[in-house]
Amino acid sequence: MLGTASRAELVKSLFQGSDSSFLLPDARGTIGGQRLPAGAWPTLAPGLNTADRDLGLRLLNRPATAPWWSLELLGTAVESPMGAQTPSLPPGTLVPILVDALGKPVVAAWVPPDGSMRWYVIPDAVDWTQIIDWLGQQAIPHFAPTAARRHRIAGSVAPEWQTPREVAAQDAILQMDKRHEEERAQRLAELEEARETATSMRDGLLYGSGTELEKAVARVFEDAHLEILNLDETGKGTWSADLLVRDQGRRYLVEVKSEGGRAKEALVGDLKKHLATWAGEHPSESVSGGTLIVNHERKADPSDRSRQVYARPEFVNSLDVRVVSTLDLFDWWKLSDWSAIRVAVLGEAPSPELERTSRLDVQADPASQKTARSNWFRTRFRKNED
Repeated sequence: MLGTASRAELVKSLFQGSDSSFLLPDARGTIGGQRLPAGAWPTLAPGLNTADRDLGLRLLNRPATAPWWSLELLGTAVESPMGAQTPSLPPGTLVPILVDALGKPVVAAWVPPDGSMRWYVIPDAVDWTQIIDWLGQQAIPHFAPTAARRHRIAGSVAPEWQTPREVAAQDAILQMDKRHEEERAQRLAELEEARETATSMRDGLLYGSGTELEKAVARVFEDAHLEILNLDETGKGTWSADLLVRDQGRRYLVEVKSEGGRAKEALVGDLKKHLATWAGEHPSESVSGGTLIVNHERKADPSDRSRQVYARPEFVNSLDVRVVSTLDLFDWWKLSDWSAIRVAVLGEAPSPELERTSRLDVQADPASQKTARSNWFRTRFRKNED
């Protein structure tokens, strides 16, 4: 067993390469382990035999909060009488059973060069009843079948003496475990994809500023089937807002800002200046309104922030532009509430067709993907044209 699960805070020497380690026989080497970050979850190594595969599946049933350690086989150094140290290569090999995201062993069997033994290295916080059961039911019959027959270990029967019902039941269990592993791998892949998408949006909308925040807001608009043009990339200078949103023949200016504390009321004045400047510069391309999107109180945890960007009643009542918090924008995005996004940003709800789908919803529909891509390229083309 490697590691100590009960140690919440790691105390580690600067001169020690591993969080936990132990010596191999004859002190010819060590197996060391680095504790993996919380939430890390290993997978089965490829090409396992029946016994090792069963052990891996049992250990994957540990509690989700149980820690894991990545394993490394290390050599030792022999010191001469004069004090000189001669490093030696580690003996034997580690046979991975569970591996981390980088492919490093997390659970493994150490096998010496002569193959005379198997040392299984497993993490702390295990159900020892399961380990003992695995040892008697799987490990000994697989690696030492003569010992299993000689001592008549319960449940250990050579294949030639098993009945068809026993064989069929064992095969069914193996197939069930295989299906479970395949489904688990699929679900983990789906979780990773969903987490990657959500993380970029969370980081941008709830903690971002500048370009990062603008890109996150633009992605929300794209998911809500709104065509956008990044005005900062058109070389128009600082007189324009950040984004121009097109929808059903109308145009809207969107200003995106972040504040470490409370949002300054002057941000609304900046948006109004942009609207006035746009009217003068583009009299034939009038806009239908403007929206200010603010990631306010950015230095505070999102749960501790106020939902309202502005709280002074006199100022709120005087607003003639829309003001939206990125807290609300993220909530609507995660629930795919495209109607709420359009009402908040544009002041109007989408058509029923647009409300039913978004860029996130159409990923499994090739026809819808084609439509989404054409909208994107049309937006890019109009951007270059402008």
